[in-house]
Amino acid sequence: MFVASFTRSPIPICSTTSSSSVVAASRLSRLRGRPCAHSRPLLGPVDRSSKASALSDSLKILEWDKLCDAVASYAGTALGRDATKAQLSSVDVCFDESRRLLEETAAAVELIKYGAGLDFTRANTVLVKSAITRVSRGSLLDGVEAVAVVGLIQIAETLQNSLKAALKEDAEWYNRFMPLTQMLLDAVVSQSFVKTAQLMIDEDGSVKDSASSELRRSRDQVRVLEQKLYQLMDKLIGQEKNETSTLEMCIVNGRCCIKVMTDRSTIFDGLLLSSGSRDGSILEPIAAVPLNDELQRARALVIKAEEEVLSKLADKMLAEIDDIQNLLQIIIRLDVITARAKYSLAYDGTFPDIYMPNHIGGEPSDSLSQGATTSSASSHPSRRNWKLYMPKSYHPLLLKRHLEDLHNAKKDVVDTIAEIRRNLLGKHIEGNDGDARLASMKLRVSELEKNYPVPVDLMITENTNVLVITGPNTGGKTISLKTVGLASLMTKTGLYVLASEPVKIPWFDGIYADIGDEQSLTQSLSTFSGHLRQIGAIRSQSTHKSLVLLDEVGAGTNPLEGAALGMSILESFAETGSFLTIATTHHGELKMLKYRNDAFENACVEFDELSLKPTYKILWGVPGRSNAINIAERLGLNFVIVDGARKLLGTANAEINEVIVDMERFKQSFQEHLQEAEHYLMLSKELRESLLVAKKKIADHAVKLKNRKTRAVLDSASVARSLLRSKLLQQQLQFRESSEVESEKGRVVSSRQSAEDLEQSKSCDISPGGRSLSSEASKAAGVDEQSKIPVAGDMVHVPSLGMQVVVSKVEETKGEIIVQAGNMKLRLKLKDIQSQRSRTT
Repeated sequence: MFVASFTRSPIPICSTTSSSSVVAASRLSRLRGRPCAHSRPLLGPVDRSSKASALSDSLKILEWDKLCDAVASYAGTALGRDATKAQLSSVDVCFDESRRLLEETAAAVELIKYGAGLDFTRANTVLVKSAITRVSRGSLLDGVEAVAVVGLIQIAETLQNSLKAALKEDAEWYNRFMPLTQMLLDAVVSQSFVKTAQLMIDEDGSVKDSASSELRRSRDQVRVLEQKLYQLMDKLIGQEKNETSTLEMCIVNGRCCIKVMTDRSTIFDGLLLSSGSRDGSILEPIAAVPLNDELQRARALVIKAEEEVLSKLADKMLAEIDDIQNLLQIIIRLDVITARAKYSLAYDGTFPDIYMPNHIGGEPSDSLSQGATTSSASSHPSRRNWKLYMPKSYHPLLLKRHLEDLHNAKKDVVDTIAEIRRNLLGKHIEGNDGDARLASMKLRVSELEKNYPVPVDLMITENTNVLVITGPNTGGKTISLKTVGLASLMTKTGLYVLASEPVKIPWFDGIYADIGDEQSLTQSLSTFSGHLRQIGAIRSQSTHKSLVLLDEVGAGTNPLEGAALGMSILESFAETGSFLTIATTHHGELKMLKYRNDAFENACVEFDELSLKPTYKILWGVPGRSNAINIAERLGLNFVIVDGARKLLGTANAEINEVIVDMERFKQSFQEHLQEAEHYLMLSKELRESLLVAKKKIADHAVKLKNRKTRAVLDSASVARSLLRSKLLQQQLQFRESSEVESEKGRVVSSRQSAEDLEQSKSCDISPGGRSLSSEASKAAGVDEQSKIPVAGDMVHVPSLGMQVVVSKVEETKGEIIVQAGNMKLRLKLKDIQSQRSRTT
């Protein structure tokens, strides 16, 4: 139950107050800055029972319980369905709670799209809850319940593995799946219990023979005894040769017996267990009594061994009962969130941009959106322009009923075709009846596909506090009211809104509705009195953050008084009654409120005068005009009557209708131009995206060309280096060959010179000391020759190369010399050369 955030002193309105005095009092009060009398609760004090029932009556009027059932049907578990209904039925949630619920639904939508497998149909939550209750009380654990607990743990493990795989693939998924990410990762999966249970329990819930040695022995004994009893019974029945008697084996209280269908005696003795019935007599053969007794004892041992196994398994579960119980709650909560997500996806819902209403100016104090861009008003409504924005919105229950009818119609067609095919195969030819029935069903499918529910564009500007919708009956006014009310409840409880993107909707602390012609028989109230009682309760509870929906306000009484009362009611809600009030009416006087108070806005449901049918579209900013006389004229009513009606209506109303006609035409023209502008805007966006793609392709192509040129230059440089290296190696080889030839020539000349020097040495005089003068002279000359340091331009001999080279540079400090040998420059040591006297020219 919602509680009003401010109190009002109840001041009843005098029943004799006229409409003009009410309006005058309202204007005077606004001028003086004081609330007028009619801003107080209507009908005086409202009893507590009326206050308490105002919200529940509104939910009933909006058929919120049916929508809760529709969403709960998407839950996979029984406890999940109950929890979904409970969560959606509790509409008394704060703004932060609504945001959290929407975030959970969005995360579940992302998980479903990713393919995480949020399917809980295999989880038997009822059995798991029963197992937890049994074990907590110290009772034995049932095998089927143990299997259910294992299945629950395995489902949680599968979800965790899927989530971990997603996070390993892309760490960004962690934020996209929040807050479900932390919920799943925090769940404790008890692998030890799973392993223990799988060793002891079969998939059908029975205890395995291998669970204990005592159980295996007892079961083996039972099988042996049963085999002996079956053989004994077959033997006894086979010995009975009386053709008139019929014997068969049966089990009575776990004991093997024989059923005798005649009154004649048998050849075997037995204990009579029952007789005189139509089914015959039941005998337990004397020979079978010991075996039956032993079988009963063996079965008791089996039961005892099974209980011991289940007791051990219960102790194992009791040690981890907190983790299992917490896991059950997590699975149920995930099932509820998944049900909301699956419903939102099934009906192609839109994540709503929810914000907290602000009493001053209607500015949102906080909002929640899902990454929508704000580049243009067509892609995302500006928060300063719209109080409520729901383009192409559907009534959820109306859409559900249509889709179900379409599905059933298509199923009927398929079933009929299958039936006709079976009849043809069985040669049961129906003739033209089957074909006619099939054609009729196909026609119904075609009609349903063509008559798809018409969406409603709901767009209310920020400065509008009261919206007045006028128009003919069956034109869609009531459906529009319920669509807004259900969309507000869906947003508040974490559901997507069935509308096109983007959706902007306020968070309302209460959604109140007065719709329909229900009389309050329990309070002996008429239709009019019942409406006033409900409106009074709504007025007393609504706050500056509430949504109020009033259908046919002021109806059910004298038109003049009803119009005056309707105007006073709406002005009361416009003052301080609610954040947004939407009302439908047939009273033309209520259309004039917009021109006296900026808080009001007009809208009307469109009516096609040519087809005399409503189009179920809302024209915003345009007051509806009266169509009764025009419709009467088109339906062929006598023109005298039509003219008389027009005269009685008056020229003023006719002129107003003409103005309204012009406004409707202007509105339609504006809508056409707006759609055309949106179309061109969309085309420009597509062209811009194409240009960006082309620009990116050109940039990528330029980078590829640059890389290709770089690679070509590098390849050419590599080839050039290879050629130069091969040329250099070839020149070095040629140089070495020429050096070897010169060295060979030098050795021949040196050998000849040595022979000549030897001959000369023989003819030289010997010094007094016994040394040859020529040898001493030559040594002195050699020392002198080696001590001489060449300079640039000298010709020197390189013994290692066997050739003459020219000195280019002398680095005396380093003891090195740079020489020119053909096209090559060499760095040599001074000791490795022999200087010559001559210089190169």
